[in-house]
This record gives sequence, structure tokens and C-alpha cells, in this order.
Amino acid sequence: MKEGVIDVLMYIFSSYADQDEHLPEDRDGICADLTAAGFESMEIDKAFEWLDGLAEADDSPGIAQSIESTRIFADQERVRLDNQAQGFLHFLEHSGVLTPQLREMVINRVMALDNETEVDIEELKWVVMMVLFNSAEDHDENTLMHFEDIVFADQSAIFH
Repeated sequence: MKEGVIDVLMYIFSSYADQDEHLPEDRDGICADLTAAGFESMEIDKAFEWLDGLAEADDSPGIAQSIESTRIFADQERVRLDNQAQGFLHFLEHSGVLTPQLREMVINRVMALDNETEVDIEELKWVVMMVLFNSAEDHDENTLMHFEDIVFADQSAIFH
């Protein structure tokens, strides 16, 4: 099986996210499960490094940003996030799903993926959900389920 880090991460998230808000810390068990599922050890190691980076990003203090500020994407970010992906992040932020700090964590985690190619919108949605579920911000289960509905909806959500 030739899969990338994002595929390993999506497998981990879809397999373990329902058990608890945070992924289990038993890496040996998760690693054995991933190996049994056919993932290569190099990709598994990279996925764990990515998750470690997510935890570190969550622990770092954020820079205060105004909700009215505009995020300008760097050239390297625009290579990875096309206009549709940038628009989707903007939508999530203005819908209240992402704070400016969480948006930056999403962008950071997209840039930390091991390839240099553009991240498609479905992969971006998975990264958003992984950041939200790992976030230290207080989200109850209903809020996370609502966010998941918005992120994975085929149509834009309507807010009143």
C-alpha cells in the first residue's frame, strides 16, 4: 500500500476520534493497528511527528489577532492552499468554527504535511477536524458535532 501521511492521519482520526476527544496515547498499539492496516512504518512515523507538532502548536501561546484582520497567505502557503481552500478557511473563520489562532494551527499543520503538492479540499477538511478535536479550547461534544457538520457539508451552512 502506497499511502501518504494524510492517509495515515485520516485513518487514525476516523478510527480513534469517536473513543475520546483526544487520541489514545498508546502509540505502540496504534502503530500495530496501522501496520496491520497496511501502512508503511516510515509514513506511520511521519504521522506521529505531525501529531506531535499539533500538540506543540496547541501548547504555544497565540498572537492576539482582530477578527476584522485579513490573513494574507505567503507564496509557499498559496502553493499548498488554492483559492478554494483559502476561501473555505475564510468561511470557517467567519462562521465561528475557527478562531484566528485555530486557523493558523490549520495552516501550520497543512504546511507540515510531507509533500509539496497542493492539499485538496477534502484533505483540508480532515486537517481542520483534527485541529478542532485536539484544540485546548473548550468545545463540548455537541459543538464539535455541529462543527463537523459544517466542515463536511456539501453545501455552505446558513447562519441566522
